[in-house]
Amino acid sequence: MQLYAGPWEKGYWKEAAQSLKSVRSLAFAAIMVALEVLLSMFFIPVGGNAIQIYFTFLVVGLNNLVCGPYMALISGFVADILSFFLFQSGPFFPGYTLTAMLTAFVYALFLFRARLSVVRIALCKLLINYGINVLLGSIWRTALYGKGYWFYVGTSFVKNSILLPVEVLILYLGFRLLLPPLAKGGFVPPQPTREIPFIRIGRWKTGETVSASETQSGEGALAAGAAAPFSDPAETQNSDQSNQ
Repeated sequence: MQLYAGPWEKGYWKEAAQSLKSVRSLAFAAIMVALEVLLSMFFIPVGGNAIQIYFTFLVVGLNNLVCGPYMALISGFVADILSFFLFQSGPFFPGYTLTAMLTAFVYALFLFRARLSVVRIALCKLLINYGINVLLGSIWRTALYGKGYWFYVGTSFVKNSILLPVEVLILYLGFRLLLPPLAKGGFVPPQPTREIPFIRIGRWKTGETVSASETQSGEGALAAGAAAPFSDPAETQNSDQSNQ
């Protein structure tokens, strides 16, 4: 279990495939999907209910940070289908199932086995909010409700722009809180530093990692530029539809 610069790195997709065979990953994904479906019932209204802040995106992000892109597609599909049958509010529309799967997949591409930074989290949410929620979501709404495409693009753009900084902040705080116990439990490799920096700059080798003890006590050496390779001692995604 190691960190990669991105999904183009050798070994990234192999580790993603291995998560499909891991009982722990499957159990974690099942719990996250159940939690996602449950949380989809709750939201915080803003501006007289004009904007609704859901927290399912945090669960989706965490799930796919741990389980990877292959599991993301499965989790997104299952979560959307379960939500439809449990809380049916209209006819089934496969476009939103595709949205759920793509959203989970993008989270996984940016976050799975990645050295996290605020910039990486923000870029992930930018692509989801504007690429999937605004552009793709407006196609689905045009097909369902008949108004012009650009009408939905405009309204969705405003809503997603307002929610973007809030969602990035929640993801940052959630990951900062949850990553250390997840690393300790062997679900993810530990990050190079305890804090999630604004941006990570500098070269590093594919698969370079640091041990949990070095993460906790060796930050001074890392900050001084020391290379601290490590091996992890433990080897053993609903969509953002509400933002559309």
